[in-house]
Amino acid sequence: MPGHVTSLRAYLDQGRAVPLTARVRQHAPSSTAALWQAMRAEVRGCRDVVLKDLLRPSILDQPDFATALAFLLSRKLDSDLLRKATLFGLVRDFQRARPQSVDAAAADLHAICDRDPAATDSVTPFLFFKGFHAIQCHRVAHWLWQENRRTLAHYIQSRASELFAVDIHPAARLGQRILFDHGTGIVVGETAVIEDDVALLQNVTLGGTGKEAGDRHPKVRRGALIGTGAKVLGNIEIGEGAKVGAGAIVLRPVAPFTTVVGNPARPVGERHEGLPSLTMDQSLPPVDYVI
Repeated sequence: MPGHVTSLRAYLDQGRAVPLTARVRQHAPSSTAALWQAMRAEVRGCRDVVLKDLLRPSILDQPDFATALAFLLSRKLDSDLLRKATLFGLVRDFQRARPQSVDAAAADLHAICDRDPAATDSVTPFLFFKGFHAIQCHRVAHWLWQENRRTLAHYIQSRASELFAVDIHPAARLGQRILFDHGTGIVVGETAVIEDDVALLQNVTLGGTGKEAGDRHPKVRRGALIGTGAKVLGNIEIGEGAKVGAGAIVLRPVAPFTTVVGNPARPVGERHEGLPSLTMDQSLPPVDYVI
């Protein structure tokens, strides 16, 4: 981690993957190497003979987490236009150029295991959770975008959107330990920012309000939780630890540690404590008006 970067926001503004920082409360995540060893142990314990043809090449035949991730993404993105061998080399080039991306991917996977009750092991979300896959494909596309290989970045974006029904513009900036729960229908615009520990549920849109140019998409700060089907539109800030209720239409900034619901969204209840994305608590305070 570069020593001159003193804040999460400053690091995001450089357009890089966000490192682990002392500022972010964590649940003792395993190192990438330890996570990889745990995944291999899970696979060795599998007794399903049908699954062996999937698990052995995906996990046991790979030397480390980074190579396994490149193997996975190259086979997901494979098409008649770009073959898996070419894509594997591209992902490995990205990992060598941005080694912090491998730890970020491991942190994303740990966040899923820690916060999603559907994830009872590490291998299942690694192989099958498309929200995780979409974020990792975005990291590759974002690197290509920064390297001015923008047509190829758009190819990765388009292919990932076809596969996972998650559409993230290559220029959007994402932190780590991000959870796209289910993932289906999530749209993230070009100038959007998603900081560390954020959780988005299915059908969330971080979009613009029209044809305006420039910086026009939301900035979602650390630990925010955005519920199913919510639409957050315009260059507005969703504050640290904020909670956006399912189906809300958010057109104005949301203060930190505040819950908003409705169309248009408005605050309800008292300010809460903690980061709702870490507990995935989607319950809402009483609402005293008709939406």
